[in-house]
Amino acid sequence: MLVDVISLFIVALLVVFILLFFNFIPVGLWISALAAGVNIRVWTLFAMRLRRVPPSRIVLPMIKAVKAGIDVTVDKLEAHYLAGGNVDRVIDALIASQRAGINLTFERAAAIDLAGRNVLEAVQMSVNPRVIETPQISAVAKDGIELRVKARVTVRANIDRLVGGAGEATIIARVGEGIVTTVGSAESHSAVLENPDQISRVVLEKGLDAGTAFEILSIDIADVDVGRNIGATLQMDQAEADKNIAQAKASERRFAALALEQEMKARVEEMRARVVEAEAEIPKALAEALRTGKLSVMDYYQLQNIQADTRMRESIGRGTKPVTGQGEETKK
Repeated sequence: MLVDVISLFIVALLVVFILLFFNFIPVGLWISALAAGVNIRVWTLFAMRLRRVPPSRIVLPMIKAVKAGIDVTVDKLEAHYLAGGNVDRVIDALIASQRAGINLTFERAAAIDLAGRNVLEAVQMSVNPRVIETPQISAVAKDGIELRVKARVTVRANIDRLVGGAGEATIIARVGEGIVTTVGSAESHSAVLENPDQISRVVLEKGLDAGTAFEILSIDIADVDVGRNIGATLQMDQAEADKNIAQAKASERRFAALALEQEMKARVEEMRARVVEAEAEIPKALAEALRTGKLSVMDYYQLQNIQADTRMRESIGRGTKPVTGQGEETKK
């Protein structure tokens, strides 16, 4: 009975050991590696488990590399994986570059991958250039006519400048700047419409791919549309602004004239009030002169006759009936 219990215990321990062994050591993967000619030890796979590295992420790319004749080691692949890189993509890029005759080392490919760029896509773009289509770019010629231009830029990845080189957005921005400069320097929009190839020729001569991760192969003008007459619009806006300024100055002068007119009216009213006030003092002065003997009665009647004669002359000049006064009766 005791022997049976011990035997069962040993069998259980053996089963647990086998399960743990196959769990930590992928024997099937190790056999596949040996069959592919990859010399890797079992304990290396066990160590990968301890370092939290999935063995399949290292062994399978290693098998592809060995089959393609690429000289890499397990340590390099594992180090690249621990650094956060994509081991499988790097190996695929090395295989593609080898088939295309592009000189690309593992260290360079790993650096490009760790820089955040798709190294496999870069190698494919070196073999098969990509066409980048710019958005519609508005530019104004010297005659004030707006042109809307679309361009297709054919670029090829430059492996040597992938690390630290500018991306597609910089290419599009530089091409747009070149188009605006070229159209803006044209004497008329018709000259650009007649020879749109001069835009691509001038832009290519500027070397816009300097400092970028690409090499510009060609720039083709896809579409040129005539837009608004910007020059005429600006002139109309300027004329409207000048009219508003002139109206504002005229209103200012009119208000100043109205203010001066009101001021003059006030002065005239003031002078009239003074005249009325002075006329009101005349009877008092005459009475004082008569009382003091400075003016005789005959002098007073003579003054009345003169005033009546003056009123008659004024009424004749106005074409009205003369007003008969005391002085006139005296004269009769």
